[in-house]
Amino acid sequence: MKRKGLLLALMSTLLLLLTGCEPLLVLNPKGPQAQTQANTIIFSIIVMAFVLLVVYVLFVVFLSKYRASKLPDDYEPPYEKGNKWLEIIWIAIPVLIVAVLSVVTVKTTNAVEKVPVGYENQKPLVIYAASSNWKWHFSYPEENIETVNYVNIPTNRPVEFRMYSYGPITSFWIPQLGGQKYAMSDMVTKLHFVAEHEASMMGRNSNFSGEGYAHMEFEVLSMSPKKFDEWVNDVKANEAEITEDEFDKLLATPHVGRKSYTGTHLTFSPAPEGEHAGHNHGSDSTSDDMDHSDMDHEDMDHSNMDHSEPSESEHSNHE
Repeated sequence: MKRKGLLLALMSTLLLLLTGCEPLLVLNPKGPQAQTQANTIIFSIIVMAFVLLVVYVLFVVFLSKYRASKLPDDYEPPYEKGNKWLEIIWIAIPVLIVAVLSVVTVKTTNAVEKVPVGYENQKPLVIYAASSNWKWHFSYPEENIETVNYVNIPTNRPVEFRMYSYGPITSFWIPQLGGQKYAMSDMVTKLHFVAEHEASMMGRNSNFSGEGYAHMEFEVLSMSPKKFDEWVNDVKANEAEITEDEFDKLLATPHVGRKSYTGTHLTFSPAPEGEHAGHNHGSDSTSDDMDHSDMDHEDMDHSNMDHSEPSESEHSNHE
């Protein structure tokens, strides 16, 4: 009885603690992509809960029906041949559950990779999201501004994030707007979001990329288009222009606060797309050193070449 009382008290305490928890961000969507993913998560939870319910009911039934009883020691239970329909049922049901979840997952994945339904004809706001140790750089090429560790977006307008990295692989994730996608040093990946509500949201790097990855959080502030335009004009009027030297200092500084600039680093350090694809942002100095060393080897080879006149046999070989 004492053990049952302790167990009941422990469960009651856990329930009280859980009632004070904030709702999961992924289940508090602010846009259609996140809503689609939240619906898929809830559907999966319902399916799994149904499976658990069936298992627990069968568990209780079997314990009650086939529990041990006082029978003679020489008792032998009667032989019962297997039922083919039961075999078919308990094989078909798991296959059916997996098939349904697979179809839902594939449809959801295809849906969230595209521009949300109803926004296909709107021009998206393009934002380049570049990660570096241990911060996020957001470049607005059309607005000609740049921010660090925060990003503002207008509501009810598609936003196309283009991610890449100036270091190790990171993962760009805004739970209340949609799923995550990796940012790499030699290519650009894309995410399409729409914020339908004005809100302050949390974004972060969800991929372990080193000792400072836990600090790679940023604020996403969705605001009305009018407020967004006012903010853009305010940045242009009051913030200094980002230069190559300033950007290099940002890359070299491990932790910085929120910053805003006029202009973008894309003018002197473009994203690895198009003709720049395959360029490793994280090892510029190494590649430069390799280029110089190769040139040195070429110079040495030229200096060791025999500058004497070629023989007749060499002329014939060239011919």
